[in-house]
Amino acid sequence: MFEHILGVLATFTIWVISTGGYLGIALLMAIESACIPLPSEIIMPFAGYLVSTGRFDLYLAATAGALGCNLGSIVAYEVGKRGGRPMAERWGKYLLIGADELDKADRFFARFGSAAVLIGRLLPVIRSFIAFPAGVARMRLVPFHVYTFIGSWPWCFGLAWVGMTLGDKWNTDPRIKAAFHRADLAIGVILIALVALYIWHRANGIRKNRA
Repeated sequence: MFEHILGVLATFTIWVISTGGYLGIALLMAIESACIPLPSEIIMPFAGYLVSTGRFDLYLAATAGALGCNLGSIVAYEVGKRGGRPMAERWGKYLLIGADELDKADRFFARFGSAAVLIGRLLPVIRSFIAFPAGVARMRLVPFHVYTFIGSWPWCFGLAWVGMTLGDKWNTDPRIKAAFHRADLAIGVILIALVALYIWHRANGIRKNRA
């Protein structure tokens, strides 16, 4: 059951990466960095799994992911630069992006300045929205992209490495498969509950902010 649910949730990601190669990795990470809810925690581990099969090189996969982060960040940066907070709040609701996420990114950037782009790219949640306040502040593009790439690369590498390691163990250690099969029902229920809770929390937060 768990394998079926995971397969349904990740079909698009697998197809893009399998058919597009490194370009597919960059495209998916660009979507994630444009504040569209397609988690890098799904994208890069699958790329790492293909590293374990010999399809990809680990370092090139991480580099493709980091370059994708740069491409996608341009969208969030330009929204912040041209439309500011009102535009982000107006259109963000359609992507389940609430004011809370924007507030966290704003506070983080206010605290650390331009270095927030570098630091924030290493942090969950913050990393997806940090380009927006950088655009509002009209941060210079060259340091913005340099910090984005340097901060994104270790994140992409780490997730790909996890996927590669699990891929190696999946094919060589039968205990891994056995553990997943014993727990697949419980994990599947938890996964569905977490997804439902995530969507409810984001949608509820947006409704409260509108009220």
